[in-house]
Amino acid sequence: MIYSLAAPRRRHPETGRLHQSVIKPIGAPFTDRSVDTATGTVSDVTLESATDAEIEDTVAVMGGDDWRRWIERLDAESLLAPGATTVAYSYVGPRLTWPIYHDGTIGRAKADLAACARRLDDALAPLGGRALVSVNQAVVTQSSAAIPVVSLYLALLRRAMAERGLTQGCIEQMQRLFDEQLYAAGPPRTDADGLIRLDDLEQRA
Repeated sequence: MIYSLAAPRRRHPETGRLHQSVIKPIGAPFTDRSVDTATGTVSDVTLESATDAEIEDTVAVMGGDDWRRWIERLDAESLLAPGATTVAYSYVGPRLTWPIYHDGTIGRAKADLAACARRLDDALAPLGGRALVSVNQAVVTQSSAAIPVVSLYLALLRRAMAERGLTQGCIEQMQRLFDEQLYAAGPPRTDADGLIRLDDLEQRA
């Protein structure tokens, strides 16, 4: 079961509260170069620091709560097969984007997603099941292209990887996930944080 979400908002199923996610740094404003995908103009952009409420809302939208609820509901209805595997997609990115991504509101939500995976993995163990997070390589999508600073990085990344013969699209990544990780001999290979790293080509020096 694949869980992959890039959404601007989510209405909580219990409270009815509408949570709106934001793309902001945490702790201090951040300024860097970005590209306007509509015009192709490269310029400096400054993003203001997120409030506590904005961090909470972003985690509520992009964190692990929705994934956890799906799996727990399926389990409660006895709809999970023995050995059921669930995988959430995530992204880390290079350090140059970390102030806006890894260390920002989205990164806080991704950390919540990874923590959820560990709890789900324990819960699925009696079924012989597992829960994993796959950190995938950056790809250009409507969602990713809208992230300030990251959009410029994406444009440069595609060129750099093509020049090195390392181009890897969505299909190639998912083939690697299933062939080399989920259904290969032995358990999936993970990093020190328990994450599958399909972004290994992107992260090469």
